[in-house]
Amino acid sequence: MEEILVVAEHRKGDLRDITFEMLNFAQTFASQNQMKLTVLLLGQNISEMAGRLEDSCDNLLVLDAPELAAYSPDPYLLVIEKTMQERKSFLTLMGHTAAGMDLAPPLAARLSLPLMSDCLDAKLDNGQLEVHRQIYGGKINAHLRLKHFDQYLVTVRPGCFPASVNHDRSANKVAIEPPAWTEFRRRFLAYVEAELADVDITAADILVSVGRGIGKPENISAVQEFADAIGATLSCSRPVADKGWLPKSRQVGTSGKTVRPKVYIALGISGAFQHQAGMKNAETIIAVNKDARAPIFNVAHYGIVGDLFQVIPILKDKFS
Repeated sequence: MEEILVVAEHRKGDLRDITFEMLNFAQTFASQNQMKLTVLLLGQNISEMAGRLEDSCDNLLVLDAPELAAYSPDPYLLVIEKTMQERKSFLTLMGHTAAGMDLAPPLAARLSLPLMSDCLDAKLDNGQLEVHRQIYGGKINAHLRLKHFDQYLVTVRPGCFPASVNHDRSANKVAIEPPAWTEFRRRFLAYVEAELADVDITAADILVSVGRGIGKPENISAVQEFADAIGATLSCSRPVADKGWLPKSRQVGTSGKTVRPKVYIALGISGAFQHQAGMKNAETIIAVNKDARAPIFNVAHYGIVGDLFQVIPILKDKFS
């Protein structure tokens, strides 16, 4: 039986969301196509992380070695290449992250495999792999059918799938043998933390997000009062951050942050595809915009066509 292989990603001893997002997709893909689901987990002292994955896949391949303590491309490439050569998985998934973009191209070159990067979805149609990705900076959604090949390598854009998985499997856990380590040309030195933002919008349950429709920076205080009244965090679209009206750390979208709050209230945001990519997985989306044709209404669960300054007092009353 063919399999789909997910390369788990972690940082500082904790599995990253992209791992569970890929697993969410892989579980559905494997079930629909009668495939086994295998996860590859590399690192050092990773028993706790392995325990979190054991009930979400059919096979769990683990290599616990000091050479893999922190991500570094040279040792990781050796192990992943060896694993892919041996297992010949039909589809290998990696996150379209800094690590995934570091690993996938050389793996594709070394193994002579087709690589599709930054994919939003994938499916099998009459035995051929089709992927969904965006081109020209996201202006066009492309559905591409790949030529027949025995193996495919795909990187998955973070935030495309919920980071939730079914825990209904019992994995066959296998400790894989390490490769013959060579002298590494690159090595891990240290993590350099980004400067802390004033708030972390990714952790908020309720976000009130403002866009170009706010008009001028002086109007943001009124929206901040509304956000405070309902226990929300204030965020924004790119035009607001570019103008310096709110810090970049508050920006939602492809060039900002991906958020999944319980409630996302978009005020005066047209909803370009770049912004939608960062918030479309919110549980409930409420959009307010003067333009009834604004793209934000395509993803909103509730839409209000009107002046945001007239709507805010009504929403405040409903939320309180």
